Amino acid sequence: MIPEPAFSVGIEEEYFLIDLATRDLAVKPPAGLFKEFKKQLGKRVTTELLQCQVEVGTPVCKTIKQARAELAALRRTVAEVAQKFDLGMVAVSIHPFAEHDDLLVTRKKRYQGLRDDLQQVGRRLMIVGMHVHAGIEDADLRVDLMGQVSYVLPHFLALSTSSPFWQGEDTGMKSYRVAVWNELPRTGLPEHFDTFAEYRRHANILVDAGIIEDSTKIWWDLRPSDRYPTLEMRIADICTLLDDGICIAALYMCWLRMLWRLRNANQRWRRYANFLIEENRWRAQRYGLDGGLLDFGRGKIVPCAELLEEMIAMTHDDAHELDCVEEAEHGRHIITDGSSAHRQIAAYKEAVAAGHSRQEALCKVVDFLQEETLRGC
Repeated sequence: MIPEPAFSVGIEEEYFLIDLATRDLAVKPPAGLFKEFKKQLGKRVTTELLQCQVEVGTPVCKTIKQARAELAALRRTVAEVAQKFDLGMVAVSIHPFAEHDDLLVTRKKRYQGLRDDLQQVGRRLMIVGMHVHAGIEDADLRVDLMGQVSYVLPHFLALSTSSPFWQGEDTGMKSYRVAVWNELPRTGLPEHFDTFAEYRRHANILVDAGIIEDSTKIWWDLRPSDRYPTLEMRIADICTLLDDGICIAALYMCWLRMLWRLRNANQRWRRYANFLIEENRWRAQRYGLDGGLLDFGRGKIVPCAELLEEMIAMTHDDAHELDCVEEAEHGRHIITDGSSAHRQIAAYKEAVAAGHSRQEALCKVVDFLQEETLRGC
């Protein structure tokens, strides 16, 4: 029997800073902006690859409800500080019309090194996401659960999609962020390992060869954190609505606890080949909630609404134990109302139908994103 992990939770989100006059990205934020961020938020805020990005992270939270309160405060504070400098902020994985060639890299050795190493691939990285850390003290358990959680990663992506546009074009995908991210090395679904030591041995081959400095540059959709005793879920787009992101974090935590229960009952979730899970990952990237996902057992496409109900039912006891029933069941609202990607496309089409030019319609989308980012905060 493995004692129940803490199942503490920490959430990292990345935001874009907006020029309020043009609605474009704030290519070069004013001097003093990040000094003020640090003054207000301390270690909970940091820079990111691009100067127009800001990353925040909650402290270690005992419950999803605490994480929501912390994240709401972070969103509010980032917006308030940005406003003092005549900027806005949006929680969206790709800005609707920004051009990547216009953007400036943050002056840090790590970021400059990434750009030099990745070249054109790195120049396209005007994307952001949401990462959820689940506290699991036992390293071998983290790796064991990593191999089983992969099955539902496409489900989380489908619920989170917020990146339908790229440089002013409707890509036809609900998460174009994943297409950009896939160009990097060491991304995608995690490999299967039997123990943490086995994972570490493989990672150290790259470290010892000087290819990467440490395993923070293993950018899988799910990975054992290099810094914390957590299993870090990274596949999700950032959700524009706070409650949508909290829902995905809650479902992730509940799924992990369900898998832990199975293990203690000498059972486990069946491990499927990555190429099958990759098919669902593609479907989530392309269609979001619209196309359904492949149920491997039934051998057919199943609507996302039905899959969500199955997830909620299977983790019902876990949601009660983790005190996040309401947060997990919010997924039904995402199914009904659509993800951010759906609402962005609808806002764009509505503006065009009202007689606005293409650029004006894209600016309307940015206005919508600014409002929705702070809703419920």
